[in-house]
Amino acid sequence: MTKALFGLSDQELWKLFPIVVSKYQENWAEIYETEKELLEKQIGSDKILRINHFGSTAVPGLSAKPIIDILVEVSENTDIDPLAKRIGKIGYINVRSESEPYPNAVFLKGYAQDGFRGQAFHLHVRNFGDWDELRFRDYLRQHPEVSEEYGQLKNALGKKFKFDRDSYSVAKTDFVLRITELAKRNIPREADSFQFSNSTYS
Repeated sequence: MTKALFGLSDQELWKLFPIVVSKYQENWAEIYETEKELLEKQIGSDKILRINHFGSTAVPGLSAKPIIDILVEVSENTDIDPLAKRIGKIGYINVRSESEPYPNAVFLKGYAQDGFRGQAFHLHVRNFGDWDELRFRDYLRQHPEVSEEYGQLKNALGKKFKFDRDSYSVAKTDFVLRITELAKRNIPREADSFQFSNSTYS
């Protein structure tokens, strides 16, 4: 996303970047691995406590918006400004909300003034923690029938809210919260099982 896009209204951005839910693509995992290597090189693997592919593109067989979501977890004393500059050199734009505490930040790649350009990525940089997004991903991976249900929901909502990203997200909320609660009861804490050996988790 170029800086010029920040002046557009939500409605203008939704028109430019509509909700498109596609069938699962086998190469999404490979695309993530390639970008992971690039990020580790650019940020420094010694500064990354853990890196994960999450979101729907990280669940085999699940329909998804073709955007690769990446979670990079760093230590609490990480200085986000130099990190943001390094990430910016490989095409990412920092769209962090002022309400979000550092080092929590979001970076986008693959957005242009005329729409998507190449592969789109959403990069989330956060303190190391026990993130619900990872639990949700793992539960869907372990329960194909639930993943199928989620895919059907996303396809229906994508058609209904093609140009309304907020409504699309809100309409998924009950499902996501319900499955996340199931995941919390059935999947061990990520933080408990993680060994600090760089980015071994994906």
